[in-house]
Parts: sequence; C-alpha cells; structure tokens
Amino acid sequence: MTSFTKNLIMKQFFLSALLLATFSVSAQEFRGLDKSPLDMIQYPTSNRETNKSIRVLYSRPQLKGRALSQLAPNGKVWRTGANEASEITFNSPMKLGTTTIPTGSYSLYTIPGEKEWTVILNKATNVWGAYNYDESQDLARIAVPVQEGKESLEAFSMAFESVDGGVHLHMGWDTVRVAVPFTN
Repeated sequence: MTSFTKNLIMKQFFLSALLLATFSVSAQEFRGLDKSPLDMIQYPTSNRETNKSIRVLYSRPQLKGRALSQLAPNGKVWRTGANEASEITFNSPMKLGTTTIPTGSYSLYTIPGEKEWTVILNKATNVWGAYNYDESQDLARIAVPVQEGKESLEAFSMAFESVDGGVHLHMGWDTVRVAVPFTN
C-alpha cells in the first residue's frame, strides 16, 4: 500500500468520524414546552435590586377547562403548583405568624379551603408533589382568608407585595386569591 493510499484512507476515516459526530449532535431530541412551566418570583421585585430576601420557584398549572377543586382539592395537602413541590428560599430570617423562619429553603404546601387556606412551610425539599408530604417536617403553618378575584386566572400565579413591616406573598388561581403575610 502506498503512502498516498494510506493518507487517503486516513482522511476518509477522519471525515466519516467527523460526519458521524456532527450527525449525533444535530440529531439530539429536545422535548417541547412543559405543560406547567417553571416560574420564579423574587422579593424585592426590582430587577436592579441584587439583594433578594425571598425567592419562590414553582410550576404554573393551568385550568384548561377543569375546575380548580379538581386540581387543588379542598381539605387536601397540595404542592402549591405542579410537578415538584414549590420551593421558597429566605436569604434573611422572617416571620410567618409567630414562627421565625431561619435563612434557608423550604417546601411550600397549602391546604385549600372554601373560606381559608392553610399555608405550610416544610423542611423537606426536592420532593415531587405532595405524595410524600410529612407533617412532622413542618416548620410553620398559618391560615389565611380566601378572597374573590374580579377575573379568572387561567394559570396558577404568585406575586410579592411590599407592606409595612414585611411582604405579602399573593397566590391566585381561577377567582381564588390568598395573601400570605411575612414580617421582618
């Protein structure tokens, strides 16, 4: 075999390997958008403020013609969103009712009701849904009144509002609204 033939075979081999590698990368499959996309809210809400004191990661389920009571049944522990249990992170201590919440991350559960929702901060994190909810891991609970919104929200939503002495975490879905009071 001549050196020309050897070089030609080597070039063909490397070209084939390169094409195969390129095909493998371009053939990567990406899944579509999640049906309940992940969202994040922070407080303070200003993008220019770099020192955030609270952050919530949650998935946003949508009604899609279903009743809210089907998706977040009254009297049952709910993950407060979809997919993984919602996670709330405090970068400085705050209070929920009379309980001081230390710096750290917690799962955010709720128990919906017609007149009030029970809001729960639980020490277990990185959990899927509320299937393995363990009440013994609860750090704090508070009952908050339900209010009626003027319009229906298709997707479960959360937002922060600054108030004297703290912040309210607003949750809304369909026409249900609740405000969770955190104080400094």
